[in-house]
Amino acid sequence: MSGMQTEPYQAFAREKLGFEYENIQYLITALTHRSYVNEHKKSVSEHNERLEFLGDAVLELVVTDFLFKNYTEQEGILTSWRAALVRTESIGAAGAALGYEPLVRMSRGEKQGSDRARQQILANAFEAVIGSIYLERGYDDASTFIHKNIISKLDSILETGSWRDAKSHLQELSQRIDNQTPQYRVIEETGPDHDKIFVLGVYVGNNLMGQGKGPSKQIAQQQAAQAALEKYAQRDTKVQ
Repeated sequence: MSGMQTEPYQAFAREKLGFEYENIQYLITALTHRSYVNEHKKSVSEHNERLEFLGDAVLELVVTDFLFKNYTEQEGILTSWRAALVRTESIGAAGAALGYEPLVRMSRGEKQGSDRARQQILANAFEAVIGSIYLERGYDDASTFIHKNIISKLDSILETGSWRDAKSHLQELSQRIDNQTPQYRVIEETGPDHDKIFVLGVYVGNNLMGQGKGPSKQIAQQQAAQAALEKYAQRDTKVQ
């Protein structure tokens, strides 16, 4: 790529990462989806999956190290906290906040994909960016990037209780408060078989406590459970 073509990537690095790459190809590759390589086989040969593999390992190590050094909770709780920090939704949101989506190279088909597919691409690119920082600047700079963009969200996750599985938490609350077990029902189902969207409601007794929407019943159930938890929290500020 020419200097003019690489400049948007260096500009992003200067503004969002605080440095310029000596090897800007690390960042360009981190933001190259496999589908783009398939469409440009003559000019592009490398996508971001190897960097994603590397960045995923660095991300997990940095988060694990931080939790181990700063908290004394049991392994199961720390594992849940770590999972909440590094799940697709969390790192996808971090990627969206950084604003690198316009720089992600992907096929025309992927650009027109679902929101869920887009979030997955942004999350994978985030891990690949970590890998590129690790190769360019080393562990300490990669760790600083992870602390700023991921670990900084931990207080909010702990405050809201979002690290807990929403369905399990809701069942615990509904049985304790209302002596009822939540029931999930499909409210609406749209789209072709290969790209369905489900809307589910969660009921406690006869009361609709929350609704969720997603590309699978499992995702819609989790969203519905989270909505119900928020309703319980409004009823009882002690519920967390």
